[in-house]
Amino acid sequence: MNIEMHNIHKAFGKNTVLSGVSFDLVTGEVHALMGENGAGKSTLMNLLTGLYSLDQGTIQIDGKETAFKNPKEAEQHGIAFIHQELNIWPDMTVLENLFIGKEIYTKLGLLDTKKMKTLAQTQLDRLSVNLSLEQEAGSCSVGQKQMIEIAKALMTDAKVIIMDEPTAALTEREIEKLFQVIESLKKEGVSIVYISHRMEEIFAICDRITIMRDGKTVDTKAIPETNFHEVVKKMVGRELTDRYPERTPSTGDIVLEVKQATRKGQFQDISFSVKAGEIVGVAGLMGAGRTEMMRSLFGLDPLDQGEIWVHGKKAVIKKPSDAVKLGIGFITEDRKDEGLMLDASIRENIGLPNLKSFSPKGLIDKKTEQDFVDLLIKRLTIKTASSDISARSLSGGNQQKVVIAKWIGIQPKVLILDEPTRGVDVGAKREIYQLMNELTDRGVAILMVSSELPEILGMSDRVLVIHEGTISGELDKAEATQERIMTLATGGK
Repeated sequence: MNIEMHNIHKAFGKNTVLSGVSFDLVTGEVHALMGENGAGKSTLMNLLTGLYSLDQGTIQIDGKETAFKNPKEAEQHGIAFIHQELNIWPDMTVLENLFIGKEIYTKLGLLDTKKMKTLAQTQLDRLSVNLSLEQEAGSCSVGQKQMIEIAKALMTDAKVIIMDEPTAALTEREIEKLFQVIESLKKEGVSIVYISHRMEEIFAICDRITIMRDGKTVDTKAIPETNFHEVVKKMVGRELTDRYPERTPSTGDIVLEVKQATRKGQFQDISFSVKAGEIVGVAGLMGAGRTEMMRSLFGLDPLDQGEIWVHGKKAVIKKPSDAVKLGIGFITEDRKDEGLMLDASIRENIGLPNLKSFSPKGLIDKKTEQDFVDLLIKRLTIKTASSDISARSLSGGNQQKVVIAKWIGIQPKVLILDEPTRGVDVGAKREIYQLMNELTDRGVAILMVSSELPEILGMSDRVLVIHEGTISGELDKAEATQERIMTLATGGK
């Protein structure tokens, strides 16, 4: 399937999102679509698939001008969209999620469960996903939910698959398997639009790249004709000297200490500490127990045994409010369901954990709150016309910045970052890294869970590696390498 999009314009009210964008896709290619958060990448694909209508411009598919009325019609014509924000029904089973709206029936009008299970298992096996079709999707990790979405798209026999940050929640092993599937799809003549902020992936699997900035097309090139620095410069309109800012940590006393923490079936006998001014990276494969550990530290899930000490005193953390009172902030990996109130305003989201500081006499001081929110919006360069618009209206990367702003506002002593740069562009990533450095300079202790090994190596002072719910090794910055981390993450010594 060949697609051509010419002179595409789109505005939402007074906010112009796309201005004269052009993009094309040819049969059997993987075409990268890159740009900073808010550049208009997802909007362009939503126009292609009929979620939004064009203000101006044309879309041609195999030479015929086309305008889909809705995403379902686009899917019926062979275009599938794997969205960055997962569309999973948590109370339904994995099987039900895979076939929602596409159920298969027998000649008697009954659900053909046997056939559905066979087709579903074939796709999960293709992706090397070990999941029960009968388990509730809500019990799956974010990475497993992402694989369900990918399997769902593969089951449509699509001619074009749009992948918006498909590997953001996946580990190295799952990413490698996905790339193998992408390669086989190319050989079958399937075209893929690949939206990602992970530059290594773009150069590993893509044939061409289109770069967008501020709602416009900057350039389209064959991958062999460009390089990392050229792409970054065109994306952000400036040079980025180093991906990871230099760290000169000055650590103090132990702020957080965990002793023999266990939650049955998820992790066991976990012991470690984090000092003031230190970034401790937490690496491991999907399902190793990294996120589960962080949830228990924050009081979201109870420990079965073990102790948590904060500033040398034994802490009782039975719920998140207990953790917040102790100065612990938690930036969750699932910003959509756990990190944000999507229909609330940016101001309400950022202000929520800090209401007491705005309400010295029980009433919210609106000016103090607004000044506080405006300061954080400016500091984190959140792209928004107003702090009063809903968090839902922001791009994924700007939503992530709102989550970070929310917890920075409490002036934490300990900050837990679970996939802090998931779905964030290269320029914004550096801003987050610089912010992490500023926080540690002020003595904040940071625990950073990340599936991106370059990020773990680039920002961590120490690395804890988790394998099947236990700490399989601890590496100082000087001895940490991708090979050593992966060896420990897979059970090696």
